[in-house]
Amino acid sequence: MAGAIASRMSFTSLKRKQPKTFTVRIITMDAEMEFNCEMKWKGKDLFDLVCRTLGLRETWFFGLQYTIKDTIAWLKMDKKVLDHDVPKEEPVTFNFLAKFYPENVEEELVQDITQHLFFLQVKKQILEEKIYCPPEASVLLASYAVQAKYGDYDPSVHKRGFLAEEELLPKRVINLYQMTPEMWEERITAWYAEHRGRTRDEAEMEYLKIAQDTEMYGVNYFLIRNKKGTELLLGVDALGLHIYDLENRLTPKTSFPWNEIRNISYSDKEFTIKPLEKKIDVFKFNSSKLRVNKLILQLCIGNHDLFMRRRKADSLEVQQMKAQAREEKARKQMERQRLAREKQLREEAERARDELERRLLQLKEEAQMANDALMRSEETADLLAEKAQITEEEAKLLAQKAAEAEQEMQRIKATAIRNEEEKRLMEQKVLETEMLALKMAEESERRVKEAEQLKQDLQEARDSERRAKQKLLEISNKTSYMQAAGTSSSTVPPTDVPSFRMLNDNLPYDFKDTDMKRLSMEIEKEKVEYMEKSRHLQEQLNELKTEIESLKLKERESAMDIMHENSGSKQNTIKKATRAICI
Repeated sequence: MAGAIASRMSFTSLKRKQPKTFTVRIITMDAEMEFNCEMKWKGKDLFDLVCRTLGLRETWFFGLQYTIKDTIAWLKMDKKVLDHDVPKEEPVTFNFLAKFYPENVEEELVQDITQHLFFLQVKKQILEEKIYCPPEASVLLASYAVQAKYGDYDPSVHKRGFLAEEELLPKRVINLYQMTPEMWEERITAWYAEHRGRTRDEAEMEYLKIAQDTEMYGVNYFLIRNKKGTELLLGVDALGLHIYDLENRLTPKTSFPWNEIRNISYSDKEFTIKPLEKKIDVFKFNSSKLRVNKLILQLCIGNHDLFMRRRKADSLEVQQMKAQAREEKARKQMERQRLAREKQLREEAERARDELERRLLQLKEEAQMANDALMRSEETADLLAEKAQITEEEAKLLAQKAAEAEQEMQRIKATAIRNEEEKRLMEQKVLETEMLALKMAEESERRVKEAEQLKQDLQEARDSERRAKQKLLEISNKTSYMQAAGTSSSTVPPTDVPSFRMLNDNLPYDFKDTDMKRLSMEIEKEKVEYMEKSRHLQEQLNELKTEIESLKLKERESAMDIMHENSGSKQNTIKKATRAICI
């Protein structure tokens, strides 16, 4: 009984001692974490827990951010978590982000985790266009981002389209050019291939070194009004305070470096900047909310502290971190060299193995070829033996045929003697035939000459006939004239006028009717052949015109083409003109 009461009392005391907790969700640039926090925890307790979990030692750059009524706020280290104006629903959400930016990333960022978180945050701001980046610099930054994610470029692995799902360029840059995603990928890949050998940390550092030279890197902008009521922008960054026109966030109108500012203060919504030199007027402006002034003051204090800290000797902690970072970097460098040597040796061993495999395969092929050659040699020997046997049988047959041929030769000789006389007679007949052919050729040549002479005689006869007709016509005209004058009543023609019969009697040649008919038939035959050829040629021309008519481009016809088509052929025009004259 007493034991039961004691155990109940111990359980009650244990329950009473257990602190009350609440759940917090922390969102980093690449992960989400949840923690159970005690109700009494301050901002520093939660912040240290997150930094320990991440293994982060450069804590002065970061903070826990939350949103109040569309206004950004940062968790205060000396104030309880639940005393902040945060939503009371669990889990309470905070964003673990960089609050302050280094002036020189290569000198100030020591840990790889710090560098990686900055890389992710700056990359997101560039893609969301919170930091303006020129198009060509955007492509270069994208190539370093690809190197950080994928490592060295390998054409066999990183084939066309491997960046299709990646968000690497601001939408403003993509919409500015008439370029396809494939064209952008080609240009990014060309630069990506040049980064071979860089580790992820080196690629991210190169990305940040380029990004820190942009005008909007690390600047927090706030909307303010000056004494005249003009709306301006206040920029707070690692170097000081800057005043911008509302439309121009790249080039400040006025700047106040941290080492030239004596005091910064605010009263309600009015904010005052007092320069170190008394000759320079105090700059005052108003913000929209008191909470904004508090945020501006926090950023000013933090950036000013870091500004002064950079210009002093590093603390022991920072020196220790840098030494460890150098050792770690040297160790990683040695490890990379070792891995590179191992990779080289492995590649050489693989090449040697491939060479041995290739040589072994070549030897196997040579052995197979030698075996095939041996088999072919054996087959050839068998064939030669068989061929030798066949040759021997053929030799016997040839000997037998030679004997028969000898007998046939003797018979042919006997026959040749008998045929010698026949050959002599045949030669005589051939000679006679050649003589006859020669005579016929001479006769043919004579006939050709006679035909030519006949043509000439025919032409002369026609000329004589034409002259006689002309003469007769002249005499007839003279006779008619004399009868009309009454000079003579006699019908006897004068003795000095020859008659047509006398003219015919004086012709040099007397042609037969058969020769005239033969010549007329030959002329008529040539005329018919000429007409047939002309008709065939015209049909061919018409067929060609029909074939190419469908391929003609009317719009390309010249004036000469149109005139030619409307007028018709030259022969038709001449015929029409001739008929008109005859009519």
